[in-house]
Amino acid sequence: MSDTMTPPLETPPARTKVKPRPAALQNPVGKYALIGVWAVMAAVFWFTVQDGLFRTSGTFHAIFGSVNATVLIMLALAALSTLIVGEFDLSFASVMGISAATVAIVGGQHHQSALVAVLAGMAVALLAGLVNAIFVVTFGVSSFVVTLGMSTVLTSLGELITHNNFVAFSNGTLKSIATHKVFTMPLAFYYGIGLALVMAYVLAWMPIGRSALFVGANPEVARLAGVRVQRIRFGSYLLGATFAGLAGVLVVASVGSFDNSTTGTYLLPALAAVFLSTAVIQPGVFNPIGAVIAIFFLQTGIIALQLMGSSTWVVGLFYGGGLVIAVSISKLIRSRTTTH
Repeated sequence: MSDTMTPPLETPPARTKVKPRPAALQNPVGKYALIGVWAVMAAVFWFTVQDGLFRTSGTFHAIFGSVNATVLIMLALAALSTLIVGEFDLSFASVMGISAATVAIVGGQHHQSALVAVLAGMAVALLAGLVNAIFVVTFGVSSFVVTLGMSTVLTSLGELITHNNFVAFSNGTLKSIATHKVFTMPLAFYYGIGLALVMAYVLAWMPIGRSALFVGANPEVARLAGVRVQRIRFGSYLLGATFAGLAGVLVVASVGSFDNSTTGTYLLPALAAVFLSTAVIQPGVFNPIGAVIAIFFLQTGIIALQLMGSSTWVVGLFYGGGLVIAVSISKLIRSRTTTH
């Protein structure tokens, strides 16, 4: 045995723990760039729109509290329901249209109660979503082909049952549920924001929401992990139809009538908002909070241009251009996210 003593091991110096940055502060440029652009755009319109029309409370309510904004929020949630799981739906605006037409006809022409009219409108919307789900999920037909065809079918049925005319249904109770003001904003505003927050919570914190995101990221891996991929895909079309049906009910409740010829005008802005959502809050990911911000961003631009006296064709140009830019930004962010 050697008399040489082994020197004691030196204790390594303690490492200083670096606290991670809060999630809200990580990649602030990518998360909040659209909000910054929105602020700059609003500031420009604040000083350039003639007679200070952009600075009025009426303009504020037109941007945030109009029925158009809330309907677009619900339609964006309808589109998100399928896009999140990797599906595509081009029929959500037409589902909204046939739902609104049904509510107006059942309540206005057939003199049924508001409850019966609303239930009929929601039933028709869910039936359309069910047909989409059967053809896409069960039969394996391309979602693009099925929903594009369904969009045409539903729009044509809307023309048939309304004879391409305004259909009126004014009900005091139904109207108050949508237009009664709380803190100067109509209840419809809170419905849209509330549904977006609920959807965001489900996606972030509940197992069904995380499973849906898993399916959207890689359906085959999700299936091997035990996720019921087909059920989630099927349910996404029913959920999207539910949101679109609610949007149709809201249109009739707020306005007291419905014009089927306006159905197509909701498609582009809702899609533009959905793709713009990938450029805010959660870069590269479709998300409901980002979609709400994008809708108000688009609403700000459209209303300001109208206040400046722009022609009606500018609206289509703005929404169409916004959709192209939004899809391009989405593709760029997604490719960068995949690379890194």
